[in-house]
Amino acid sequence: MSAPPRATERLDRVLDAATDLLVRWGYQRVTIEDVARHAGIGKGTVYLHFRTKEALFLTVLLRAHHGVVSRMVDRMRADPVEILPSRMLRSLFLELADDPVVRPLYLGDSAVLGRLAHESADTLGELAQRRAEAGRAWFGLLRDAGLLRTDLDVSEQLYLLGAVTSGFYFVDSLPVPTAPGDPAGRAAVLEHALAASLEVPGAPAPGAATAQAVAELFASLIEHIDDEWQRRIR
Repeated sequence: MSAPPRATERLDRVLDAATDLLVRWGYQRVTIEDVARHAGIGKGTVYLHFRTKEALFLTVLLRAHHGVVSRMVDRMRADPVEILPSRMLRSLFLELADDPVVRPLYLGDSAVLGRLAHESADTLGELAQRRAEAGRAWFGLLRDAGLLRTDLDVSEQLYLLGAVTSGFYFVDSLPVPTAPGDPAGRAAVLEHALAASLEVPGAPAPGAATAQAVAELFASLIEHIDDEWQRRIR
């Protein structure tokens, strides 16, 4: 049974307040009292929805992750080229550059995830497993369509994808004098690196059927993400 409209509105206010404070102050500084004050409700009301601060902030991260994956799927459905690793990760790089909330889930931010370890252990482990399974199926579809190179096996290609992308995120946090000055420039270099190392040069644009199959593959993650953040709400 769905929550009454007023309860849903109150829950949204709590999550919005926690999201805002997480960005402004960081996880360590924010308390349940701060969230309640920012949301304009009592501390006890926050505890009506969340048993701990950790449950609240993991819900914030997972709700933001829902948005990232949903927008990724929307881009694939609007433009089949977005199913290619180079384009997908370029778009994701640009999104994460502007989204400090969901960044810890993608970059393994120990300052945040370490403090959520007990609350997130089963959830993030299963989510990572499902993302890995989707990634393997994604690359299989692209290889079958003649869009990815086959000189490495799928496991090696996925490792390459993760290593290159993580390297770009890590270097992006350092003062590198030769780096392009804006996120769009750095995202373009990432796109070039992934296209050169993974994709078939001169391959035709992805077909509609392949794009739809990949989009559905990633859309299947959204329901799981929603189940995980909603099960923490009381």
